[in-house]
Parts: sequence; structure tokens; C-alpha cells
Amino acid sequence: MKICVVGAGAIGGLLAVRLSEAGEDVTVIDQGAHLEAIQSSGLKLLMADGTEHVAYKLKAYANISEAGPQDVVILAVKSQVLPVIAPALDSLMGDDTVILPMQNGLPWWYFHKHGGEYDGRAIECLDPDGRLAAHIDSDRLVGCVVFPAGEIVSPGVVKHTEGNRFPLGELDGSDSERAQALVAMFTNAGFKSFVIDDIRGEIWLKLVGNLSFNPISALAHATLVDICQYPPSRALTKSLMEEAQSVANHLGITLRVSIERRIEGGEKVGKHKTSMLQDVEAGRTLELEALLGAVVELGRMTGIATPGIDTVYALTQLLDKTIADEKGGVQLRSLA
Repeated sequence: MKICVVGAGAIGGLLAVRLSEAGEDVTVIDQGAHLEAIQSSGLKLLMADGTEHVAYKLKAYANISEAGPQDVVILAVKSQVLPVIAPALDSLMGDDTVILPMQNGLPWWYFHKHGGEYDGRAIECLDPDGRLAAHIDSDRLVGCVVFPAGEIVSPGVVKHTEGNRFPLGELDGSDSERAQALVAMFTNAGFKSFVIDDIRGEIWLKLVGNLSFNPISALAHATLVDICQYPPSRALTKSLMEEAQSVANHLGITLRVSIERRIEGGEKVGKHKTSMLQDVEAGRTLELEALLGAVVELGRMTGIATPGIDTVYALTQLLDKTIADEKGGVQLRSLA
């Protein structure tokens, strides 16, 4: 299949290398020094098991319009970047092109084909001007939840930290031929993938971790194991998860993993810096709306109070503004 990975960072890079190794025709879209390194030397992947993989056959471009029509488009950029690239995605569309968004948090399409009371409702903070809905046809979308984690360690080099699962689901809960074809594509590349009939439940399962671990990590400059083993931050994590779970429950979602098990899972990951902490250190904009703002909005919509999430959201918004105003990252410096 012809596959375009928009954003060759930690997750996009992992997918691009493994899919290319599996024989797929892969194109990546990226920018700057990372793109230049990929174009000159290929894209290197350092796996958690110590193995190294380099994809030399990738096509790599700065502009989406250079890639041409694709069979599958994987959107592996942060959620705040989606409105910027959405108008250009039309050039990638063929008659049957499937779009796989791979953002953390709640997606802008959450209520598309949802059914029930909120069917078709927009989440305003994720698509305030309707640009995503206008340029990304929901009929092309297949939901996906990303459980692997990693980071860019240098231009042209991405590192896989842990995780191997990519559950997929149609927005209406059906089991389609195209979803099964995507599962086969991921499986052939060495990933664990399967079709589920409730993709939104899986989204919430990952979200309760992201909306607690990520901002606490960013604000405290702490890794997952640090957060989980320090009693005050562990308690805060649990409280934030409980608030999010209340909103999810009101929307008909029952989490298949308990909050305590979710925290224990984060602890087992070890000394991992969340993607939000990595962004703070690198001086990048923070992924706030999909992880926090959307939950705050849904809390208001459903009448569920989220005081802890509201507080953490305000603090990380201020941190994001400070980083932007000062044009710099924030990083701990050893004084020893």
C-alpha cells in the first residue's frame, strides 16, 4: 500500500520505519533538520529491545502536496498542528483513501457517528472554526489509539521506549474490510493490532493516563515512576483520573481497567519523560486542548464538575504561554 505518514516523530517515525521494512511504499512529511537527516541518511529507529533499524527507501518531503494520492494517510502530528495542515490533506486523497489520526487525547471527531444525544456535536476547543470538519471527511476516518511511546533523540533518529499496540475501530462501531486491512498492515509490520467495536472507550482508557501523567510530568519535571511513587503526586493522579472517569461514565463509557491498575501501569514504564515534558524542555507548544481542555468542555456539557482538571489545565496553559512568550524551553539543570 501507499502510505503517507504526516509527522515522522516518535510515533510517526516508529511506524514509517517498520512499515517500510514490511514492504509498504512509505512517504513521510516533516520539517527542518529532522527532514534533512532523513533525506540524506534515512530514518533510524532505536527499539526498546536494543535493535536498530534504518529505513533508506522512504520518500521524504516538506510539503504534503509533493506526496500525491495515497491509500492510507497516518496523521502523526500533535493535535494542535492538525488545523494548520488540514487544508493541504486534499492532495493526498484518492477514491478510497483511509485517514488514521494518531493524536493523544479526545479527537475532534468524537461525536461524529456517535449516535444518541450528542451525535454530530463539535468539541469547540478542538475545532473552533470548523476547519477540521471541513477538510477531513469523517467517512474516511478509522479511529486508532496509540499505546507505544518514544522520542526523537537527534535529527533523523527516533527511539522507541515501550508499547506495541494499535487498536483500531470504525467510528460507528462496525467491523469493516478496510479496518481489517489496516490490522493486517500493522500486524505484518510487527505490531499488535485488532478491531474493537468501541474505539471511544479505548480512547478514554488512554486519556485518563495522559491527562494526569502528562501535565504533572511537565509541571514537576518528573518521570512516570517518580509521579507514581511519590505519594502526593500519586494521589493527585488518582483524583484527576477519577474526575475524567466520571465524565466518561456520563457519556456511556466504562473503563475496562481500574484506575489503580492504570497508575501501576504508568509506574512500570519507569524513568520515562512524557511527551508533554519533552515538549516543555524543547520549547514546543503543549498539547493541552485534546488532553485537558476537551475534558473540561465535556464536563461543562454534561454537568460533571472537574475542579482538579480545571486547575491543572490553567497551570499548564500558563506554562505554555510562558514558553511561547520567552521563546525558550524549561529544563532542570544539575548543580552537583
